[in-house]
Amino acid sequence: MSFPKVFDVIVVGAGHAGCEAALAAARMDCSVLLFNINLDSMALMSCNPAIGGLAKSQLVKEVDALGGEMARVADRTACHFRVLNSSKGPAVQSTRVQCDKQLYRLAMKEALEKASSLHLRQSLVERLVIEGGTVRGVVDTTGFFFEAVKVIVTTGTFLNGLVHVGESRQPAGRAGEIASVTLAENLKELGFQWGRMKTGTPPRLRASTIDFSAFERQDSIPDPRPFSYSTERLREERLPSWFGATSDLTHRIIRDNIQRSPLYSGIIRGASARYCPSLEDKVMRFSGRERHPVVLEHEGLNTEEVYAKGLGNSFPPDIQERLVHSVSGLEQAEIMRSAYAIEYDFIQPTQLRQTLETKPVKGLYLAGQINGTSGYEEAAAQGIWAGINAALAVQRRSPFVLDRSEAYMGVLVDDLATRGVDEPYRMFTSRAEYRLVLREDNAAIRLMGRGHELGLVSHESFLKLTEQIRKIKELKDRLQSVMIFPISPVVDKLEKLRSAPLKNPASLYQLLKRPEIAYDDLSIFEGWTSVDDPLLKKEIEIDAKYEGYIRRQEESIEKFKNLEQKRIPSGVDYGALPGLSNELKKKLTDIAPTSLGQANRIAGMTPGALSALMVYLRKLELEERQRRRNGAASGDDDGSAPRQGET
Repeated sequence: MSFPKVFDVIVVGAGHAGCEAALAAARMDCSVLLFNINLDSMALMSCNPAIGGLAKSQLVKEVDALGGEMARVADRTACHFRVLNSSKGPAVQSTRVQCDKQLYRLAMKEALEKASSLHLRQSLVERLVIEGGTVRGVVDTTGFFFEAVKVIVTTGTFLNGLVHVGESRQPAGRAGEIASVTLAENLKELGFQWGRMKTGTPPRLRASTIDFSAFERQDSIPDPRPFSYSTERLREERLPSWFGATSDLTHRIIRDNIQRSPLYSGIIRGASARYCPSLEDKVMRFSGRERHPVVLEHEGLNTEEVYAKGLGNSFPPDIQERLVHSVSGLEQAEIMRSAYAIEYDFIQPTQLRQTLETKPVKGLYLAGQINGTSGYEEAAAQGIWAGINAALAVQRRSPFVLDRSEAYMGVLVDDLATRGVDEPYRMFTSRAEYRLVLREDNAAIRLMGRGHELGLVSHESFLKLTEQIRKIKELKDRLQSVMIFPISPVVDKLEKLRSAPLKNPASLYQLLKRPEIAYDDLSIFEGWTSVDDPLLKKEIEIDAKYEGYIRRQEESIEKFKNLEQKRIPSGVDYGALPGLSNELKKKLTDIAPTSLGQANRIAGMTPGALSALMVYLRKLELEERQRRRNGAASGDDDGSAPRQGET
């Protein structure tokens, strides 16, 4: 049985990756069908009720600059705002917001339902239909065949998902939702290399049973900046966070009962994330630590549920009760939802092209946790990337790819496709070599033009940005043109700013380079121009204070691009390349890098191996040129020889 309509794009799974993929393709005028096991759990925040964080906010801002939805929905539903690393340099400053979990889900559902040419269907997809190495559609649990030109799979933790609570094991994609077993087996039958990973979530506690006086209160920052470039006004309701810590008793309970944790009893075999260990893992691995932080975050404005960050574990319910009650302030706390661990299958992402299309199956794209990543933000970035490329492929347009010097999402995709994963991948600022030019504050400047070209950003928004860029240049030029001199009035003014006196004439722009001087501090000098928009002031300050560092990073980017522009032709026989280990030859063959830059980032690549590869490619190039010359000399290419069908 076949569904009567043929779709341009089918998206399987409506988590954070699937929602962005479906919206991007639909907004690019493709007909899209989005499947989810339960339409009421689309864009559900399965773990913490927050968007953004270190390095993650850069991804959110980039998704927004390309016309994605996550930042807009976060702004609509946020009830707590923080700027992390605010005392550090702009390269590592990151916004994080806590959202009303249910309002977030409903707001994203509304965006999906309002999108033209986007169709929603509640059903479980069981297998892909492949013909001649190309995907043709999907079959759902009812046996219906749904045909599409392209298919994007974004199944999150649902592929062979297995939830662990102590000795109890239940097949589930997350607590309360069925796992996707048949589709997981189907992908394995298609020859994909796969692995097993583990993640988890902490307990949810009832707010009215918590003694919050035992915790340190943290309120939202005043006058926060929106996540999205298009947001004009934020909701006014705010909720605090609460900071506490585990106790000696907590750690003793864990050590005395560690064999009741499936993580330590050998039941769980999936790879865990080193950077985000469960509580029992932290206690056992860091035995010298007397305390571990516990952070309580409200899951919404109209719910009693509180997310107990730091108490994630996989112990049975009786041990979980004792653990929670061992924390000061939680002695009487009621657990509404138990903590649990979940194991799930993932596909090794070195089987992906830079577009997130799979190498084994043409027209099939993967995005989100199926690629071995963790986090809502990493999923959303992959989702919009895959949705854009699927739409472009349908329309027979050039693919969309950002490199490591252009965006954090370029770093993310390149890391996945080039290096693969052996644990859940999370974005860090340290992964981005050019993080000083890939800041969250300039994401719109970097990428909105691309979003506008794709038809995902409105002309009005793009004009607004263009005007903002013009003003930044105008103000910067103005500051550079206003000169001040080392005379008494200037000395007095600098003394008021607690800044060193001038030795030589300087422009206001040069003064702004001093760390103790902000843009508005220059108001005491003639020629200064008042600016209301804090974003404009911030961009000018960063340009001034970090000009030398930014210039050096831009020089590094030029060198990087030189390697990226040296393309590697498809079909290179790496087995015939001398001077390389067999392991590296296999990696090169499997990954099939498209440039010398990508080849250089493959794990195990050495300077000597890269040089050998460059020499080999040069040899192939010379041989190809010689073949062309020989062909031209024999008349094959100059039109003198008769072509097939000519007499």
